Amino acid sequence: MVIFFVLTILVLASLLPLEEAGVTQAPFVTVFDKIGIPYAADIMNFVILTSILSAGNSGLYASSRMLWSLANEGMISKKVVKINQHGVPMRALLLSMIGAVLALFASIYAADTVFLALVSIAGFAVVVVWLSIPLAQIRFRKEWLKEHSENELAYKTPFTPYLPYVSILLLIVSIIGIALDESQRPGLYFGLPFMAVTYLYYYLVHKKW
Repeated sequence: MVIFFVLTILVLASLLPLEEAGVTQAPFVTVFDKIGIPYAADIMNFVILTSILSAGNSGLYASSRMLWSLANEGMISKKVVKINQHGVPMRALLLSMIGAVLALFASIYAADTVFLALVSIAGFAVVVVWLSIPLAQIRFRKEWLKEHSENELAYKTPFTPYLPYVSILLLIVSIIGIALDESQRPGLYFGLPFMAVTYLYYYLVHKKW
C-alpha cells in the first residue's frame, strides 16, 4: 500500500510543474488535463467527490461516537451526547456538523489558507498522539518494575529503555520543525491552546491531571 502511495506521488511530481501545484484543484485532475485524456478529469473529479462524501460520512460517525465514548468515561457532560429513540447520539452528531459546516464555508472563501491550517493542525495532533505512546511506555515500565520483573513480560520492546527516549527526542524535533515552518505554525497556534483548555477542563471537573 505504501508503495502505491509513493509511486503515485513520484508520478505526480514528475508530471506537474511546481508553479502549478496548489490546493484549490486536485493534482490528478491537473495532470489528466495536461495529458489530454478525454473526460479523464471529469471522471477523476467524480471519484474525488465520491471519496470526499464517504470520508465525510465516516468522519461524522466517528466524531459523534467519540463524543459518546468520552461522555461514558465522564470526561464530558452526558447531556452533550444524549441518545434518541433510534440509538443515535443526535446532539453529538449536530455538534460535529458545526465543524463540517465551518469547513465547507472555509473551503469556499479561503481554500488555500484553511487547507494549510487544517493540515498543520492535523500534523501537530498526530505528533502529540505519537508522543503519548513512548511517554505511556516509560510510565508503564516504571510502574511494572515496582512489583514485577522484565522476565514476566510476554513481549519486550527492543532497545528498551533507550528507544522510547529516542522516540520522544525525534518527536520534539518534529514539533520544533513545525514552529520553524511559517506555513505549519497554525498547528501550534490552535493545538496548544486547545490542549491547555481540555486539560484545564478535566482538572476542574475531576480535580486531578
